[in-house]
Amino acid sequence: MRIAVFGANGPTGRHLTDQALAAGHDVVAVTRRPGSLPSGRPGLTVAVADATDPAAVADAVAGTDAVLSALGTRFSKETITTYSASATAITGAMARHGVTRLLAISSSIADPDWRPTGAHFFNHVLDPLVNRRLGRTLHEDMRRMEDVIRRTDLDWTLVRPSGLFEHPGVTDYRTAGTSADGVFTARSDLAASMLRELEERRYVRMAMGVITTAVKPNIAKLIWQEGVKKK
Repeated sequence: MRIAVFGANGPTGRHLTDQALAAGHDVVAVTRRPGSLPSGRPGLTVAVADATDPAAVADAVAGTDAVLSALGTRFSKETITTYSASATAITGAMARHGVTRLLAISSSIADPDWRPTGAHFFNHVLDPLVNRRLGRTLHEDMRRMEDVIRRTDLDWTLVRPSGLFEHPGVTDYRTAGTSADGVFTARSDLAASMLRELEERRYVRMAMGVITTAVKPNIAKLIWQEGVKKK
């Protein structure tokens, strides 16, 4: 299968690209910074495009069988449009070229009823402070992105991980409709779940929650790597 991966140079996009190539897929890695991706790998094509530019996105999508979006941005007090604008460009390009299968990463936060069982500190401290306040504008645009995608006739899946962290390999993970009951998702598991869903098609025109069950991150290290260090 020939797959376009948007955000291929990002943390999850790299996992997606590596796992897809290892599985024998051809990958069009779409990025604004081509120098950040290794060239010359068998099956890999690097396409330079701003994901909000309809013409550039259409060129990247042409000739593919499916599109996987791992686009992301940082928290900001300002209005964020990256998710919704890229969704508009990507879905428009897919309709133009007759590509029907789309998997796009959103967040469990997009489910207003998501509250992980037994996670008192997360539900009452971290989630209200970090996700609902600091990440408010980002998650608002994720919801707009989901609305854009839902209005299409594509075979879409909205992929909703919980708190993302780095782990070197794929572990035991769980998926569920709408959102999954857990606090954390390893990026390696997120990528693996998307590639499995691409084959199995269990959540077409649905949201798919993904959580990691086998390992948990160190909270202090996670806050440093995902919050402080990236700034």
